[in-house]
Amino acid sequence: MVQVRVSEGLLEGEQVQNEYGGSFYRFRGIPYAQPPLGDLRFKPPQPLKPWQGVRQAKQFGTVCYQYNATNPGLSNMSEDCLYVNVYTPDIKPATPLPVMVWIHGGGFVWGSGNDDLYGPEFLIRHNVVLVTLNYRLEVLGFLCLDTEDIPGNAGMKDQVAALRWVKRNIANFGGNPDNITIFGESAGGGSVSYHLISPMSKGLFNRAIPQSGASTCFWAKAFEPKEKAILLAKQLGFHSEDEKELYEFFMNQPVENLVNLNLQVTTSQKSYEIHFSVTSEKDFGQERFFYGDIIDGIQSNLHEGVDIMTGYTKDEYTISVSLGGPLEDILAKAQRYREAFTPKIIQNYGTISDQLEAARKLQKFYYKNERVSMDNIDTLLNYIGVEMFVHGVMLAAKLYSKKNKVYFYKFNCFSERNVFAHAFCVGYLTEGRSIVSHADELAYLFPVKLFSQKVDRTSDTFKLIDRVTKLWTNFAKYGNPTPDDSLGVKWLPYTLAAQDYMDIGNKLVAGKSPDKEELDFWESVHQQHLPKFSMLHK
Repeated sequence: MVQVRVSEGLLEGEQVQNEYGGSFYRFRGIPYAQPPLGDLRFKPPQPLKPWQGVRQAKQFGTVCYQYNATNPGLSNMSEDCLYVNVYTPDIKPATPLPVMVWIHGGGFVWGSGNDDLYGPEFLIRHNVVLVTLNYRLEVLGFLCLDTEDIPGNAGMKDQVAALRWVKRNIANFGGNPDNITIFGESAGGGSVSYHLISPMSKGLFNRAIPQSGASTCFWAKAFEPKEKAILLAKQLGFHSEDEKELYEFFMNQPVENLVNLNLQVTTSQKSYEIHFSVTSEKDFGQERFFYGDIIDGIQSNLHEGVDIMTGYTKDEYTISVSLGGPLEDILAKAQRYREAFTPKIIQNYGTISDQLEAARKLQKFYYKNERVSMDNIDTLLNYIGVEMFVHGVMLAAKLYSKKNKVYFYKFNCFSERNVFAHAFCVGYLTEGRSIVSHADELAYLFPVKLFSQKVDRTSDTFKLIDRVTKLWTNFAKYGNPTPDDSLGVKWLPYTLAAQDYMDIGNKLVAGKSPDKEELDFWESVHQQHLPKFSMLHK
């Protein structure tokens, strides 16, 4: 039995053995805000009320309501879901320990901080405190009517409330509130990227690791969010566009109607779009998580002194194929419609002529004079991966590097732990290929128990795990993933001039300008057809 006092009362956790060495203390299902039930649906998280006596923190809290594609048997769901989990190697260390706060991905529509995917066993071996969290998802977390009642970004404000809770309480778990690193992958990486510029998040962390996601990725900012809310209401049988009536309608909807949605917004819609994400909030005299323009926000509001480590995996396209349906359908659209090669960000904000010309240039770059076919499908898949993740991540890194210290990576590790192509139900893509899928780095950072990924501590695979977790925890501790020569390589910061990066494969290889020819071409296309989303003019 172990007890810790937090600002709302006394918690009782437990000490457990780590199957990979040593032991740690865990506190699960700790509430960090009032349950967003009843009148609090869609509202910013409200301060938690103190409790009397000792609260048990030995079981996970309920997860936020969702349809979970990788865990369809998930049943422990509720709108009452705002919980954090804390894992620490030592409650009273001689020196406070670095803190790492994990923000899960899942397209802003599924996931949780629970240990089915995000257990502490690998990272905690490096003497850090790990915190994981839940936040509201999809409509419940990201619906926006552009009104005071539903201004948007409730899920992001949940994350801020969790970070404020960590800042306030983590010292009581042995953590250092002045050495906090936030990290996340995919939509979690996009979230981390937003925290780097949000006025609500300023001062709550010292370092950031956005993995395979950035606020500059097209899916990370909602396009015409109010129109999507109106469309959703119509899809559910409600045809008024009056703001008050819409508010009452959504407040009274059964929660089951607000998950696993399939909105057809435009005829040119891409099958791997995300409909509910971060929005620019109007001013109603309350705290706003984000407002204005993404690029301007990074250039003007990037939090000073925050070190950043960011990058992408070799084969990011796997999740896009998973979301896009059968490979044959993706192929058919690319064969039939040239706008399949229009980057979504240009499709959203460019003129019709810019959209068509950008598509023509990119199709010619990737296919020369060949016809798109199943024989050369890898080329199309690579385009999709760059469109959805790589270009946005690279653009954000370049913008960050003008003010802050940045370390850039390309994740290239390959072993039996590369399970996420199969998790995304596109395992057939791995036949004859060494795929390093979107999210594959997660199985080197966490045990991913959902996939029964046991690993022998004496194996070569565990050496890869140890190396990757050391890079991440070194960055959390020192703001430098290679502070000494123990990993046999020096990872230099990324600058616009030198463009140093680390290829994190089965060996660590320092390089310059990842995927240079391809990304330079994307830069030139954006410079010509949507210059705000290019670095060439900045």
